Amino acid sequence: MRILLIEDDAVLGAAVRDQLAADGHSVDWAQRLDAAADALTGAAFDLVLLDLMLPDGRGLSFLRRLRQRGDVTPVIILTALDQVSDRIEGLNAGADDYLVKPFDLAELSARIGSVARRYAGNPNPIVSHGALDIDLAARSIHRDGRPVALTAREWALFEALLSRPGQLLSKAQLEDKLYAFGAEVESNTIEVHVSRLRKKLGARIIQTERGLGYRLGPG
Repeated sequence: MRILLIEDDAVLGAAVRDQLAADGHSVDWAQRLDAAADALTGAAFDLVLLDLMLPDGRGLSFLRRLRQRGDVTPVIILTALDQVSDRIEGLNAGADDYLVKPFDLAELSARIGSVARRYAGNPNPIVSHGALDIDLAARSIHRDGRPVALTAREWALFEALLSRPGQLLSKAQLEDKLYAFGAEVESNTIEVHVSRLRKKLGARIIQTERGLGYRLGPG
């Protein structure tokens, strides 16, 4: 997934960014709300992580404006405000989840996965596809009962296709899922990952529409 992190604390922001990158997500990090607004204008994000106290304003006001204009991007609030009233206000403003600092990075990863599955229409983390048994929460795959090891990038690419069955995704769309803005991407990166996934998961697992993109195959 491509995630926008809005957090002004340099130490926490770096830790969250590194955790999400290790999970295979691409992360754009904004430390101010004006920079976050520019990022949302220029790219399509799958999820936003939002601090509530930023140098140039309150995260809740930003979230309300986001929802008022019809933006339905999932939002998880990350904040030190831990009162029940704060949580209620955040959820009523349109947040999908609320995580109080300090938090465990593994819990953040789990909550991101849970919110993403709800938005994809299937909160169940266990998915079967052809010969594959997939646990989205554990990020594990078995093929014909045998475990298959994927790298973080391979998993991110496969998950992007799995979450949109039958939908054609362009090379540029898939690169957006794997890399943050400004990251250097070699021209054949997606082709290399697709080739490796086919070797590991089956030759038909990803279909190529030449010149257009890729879609999930029958497995």
